[in-house]
Amino acid sequence: MSVPAALLVAAGAAVGAPLRYLADRAVQARHATPFPWGTLAVNVTGSAILGFLTALPAGPGAMALLGTGFCGALTTYSTFGYETLRLFEERARAQAVANAAVSVTAGLGAAWLGMVSAGAL
Repeated sequence: MSVPAALLVAAGAAVGAPLRYLADRAVQARHATPFPWGTLAVNVTGSAILGFLTALPAGPGAMALLGTGFCGALTTYSTFGYETLRLFEERARAQAVANAAVSVTAGLGAAWLGMVSAGAL
């Protein structure tokens, strides 16, 4: 009997969401700046993990649990968007532009590195 995909997604998210919160707070606590280092760290890490997973011959159950559930909850586009706009509102426009550019570039690079790493196995 197979587990429904929605339950696998929920199980992965139940681990990914608290891990995102804890990792974000731990990273951000080390920086005395409004730049969202914690969000950047979890988004880049999640991108690398998802890139790795997509390059593996994983079945739909594993992708529901780890890809959609865990990585979907670990990473956060909405917080990235909010924090970027907050930087603009606080007149930290250079940091806002840097956040957007670095987040997209590093996320894509991390996903690519994850895929390459999985392909090397």
